[in-house]
Amino acid sequence: MALTREEREQFLAEPHVAALAVDAVEDGRAPLTVPIWYMYEPGGDLWIMTGRDSRKGTSIAASGRFSIMVDRVTPTVRYVSVEGPVVSTTPATREQLVEVSSRYLPAEKVEGYVDFAWKEHGEQVVIHLRPQHWLSSDLGEA
Repeated sequence: MALTREEREQFLAEPHVAALAVDAVEDGRAPLTVPIWYMYEPGGDLWIMTGRDSRKGTSIAASGRFSIMVDRVTPTVRYVSVEGPVVSTTPATREQLVEVSSRYLPAEKVEGYVDFAWKEHGEQVVIHLRPQHWLSSDLGEA
């Protein structure tokens, strides 16, 4: 059964690891699909952080749009997929790295991860997607 707008936005706002898909923009290659952390608040834009020159970053820059899909398998199979245009790309800040890391890591691991990632991952950007097309379903009652 399809989720209501409120249900799908609330589900997307939960800290799931997303599968990001984007046109690989290389002849003979399928779309690039990779796991990624993301941030989303109901009614707003979704954002991700990635390396400016990473395969994700260059593919998104060339395509101008991407999609993400999040799911769970218990207590029921439920998923939300959202696709849309990139509305902004800005240099990442350390504060944004702390924000997204705090969403996914235990509190005692955030500082160490942020120190490592900020130093070792190279130039990062934050890419905002405007949700335009949604697919969602809950495939059973809890």
